[in-house]
Amino acid sequence: MIERFLNYLRYELNRSQLTVKSYGDDLNAFEAYFKSLDNHLSWESVDADVIRDWMESMMDKGNTATTINRRLSALRSLYRFALSRKFVEHDPAYNVTGPKKAKLLPQFVKEQEMDRLLESMAGTDDYPVVRARTIILLFYSTGIRLAELIGLNDEDVDYGAQRLKVTGKRNKQRIVPFGEELAQELKNYQVLRDLDICKSSEALFLTCRGERMTRHQVETEVKKYLTGFTTLNKRSPHVLRHSFATAMLNHSAGIGSVQKLLGHESLSTTQIYTHTTFEQLKSVYAKAHPRS
Repeated sequence: MIERFLNYLRYELNRSQLTVKSYGDDLNAFEAYFKSLDNHLSWESVDADVIRDWMESMMDKGNTATTINRRLSALRSLYRFALSRKFVEHDPAYNVTGPKKAKLLPQFVKEQEMDRLLESMAGTDDYPVVRARTIILLFYSTGIRLAELIGLNDEDVDYGAQRLKVTGKRNKQRIVPFGEELAQELKNYQVLRDLDICKSSEALFLTCRGERMTRHQVETEVKKYLTGFTTLNKRSPHVLRHSFATAMLNHSAGIGSVQKLLGHESLSTTQIYTHTTFEQLKSVYAKAHPRS
């Protein structure tokens, strides 16, 4: 059965030698597994429970969801082939679902690291530095997306109500509040910008030529200044968005409120940040438990 399927891959689908070998290894591993359960089992008599047991045994050995799903995919392909050629009467892999891939936890900049970074950039009237500090503080204070920051115009900043009007995905607009520190930073930035830069755009953040900043320019600025103040591999605007959500949850914000501030349509998207509230749980435990 396996050899017939591999020949089909080689000669009819013209798959590469490496691909054929990979399929062969996965299918031989499954055959060895079901033979170890019962030597009378065959490709025709294997059922879905045997496949699920095989997957469970792979998980017990520490295989990742990616590896298990790849092997399951090879098994599905063989059974589709065998069914079409009438080598088997049923496909036991048809309704078997693979394990879900674990979601990577979001990286975030620690509060102490952010404090040191922002302090290191303070006390200057150099326009690029002031602009970079304002951008970083805005990301960290509001959690807005990179595209949302680039799209901000002067008119979107309401100092009286201390709120931003941002345009998110699919042109959905939302209002995001900000605090006194960011308000002062934005005012200082705009005063310096209007003195130093000849504006040719209504944008809030301008290049030294007076044009709206691009995604690449903002990403480069953020990465440049985060380097040296964090051990994270990623040093992007999105990491600052993660850092905002983490800080909010660690300081007792409700997850529903954080969802609205981030502009997430689904609460499940926001829930990935709840791992970061462990520090808060430890604090509650230390205060409440008599033997802590």
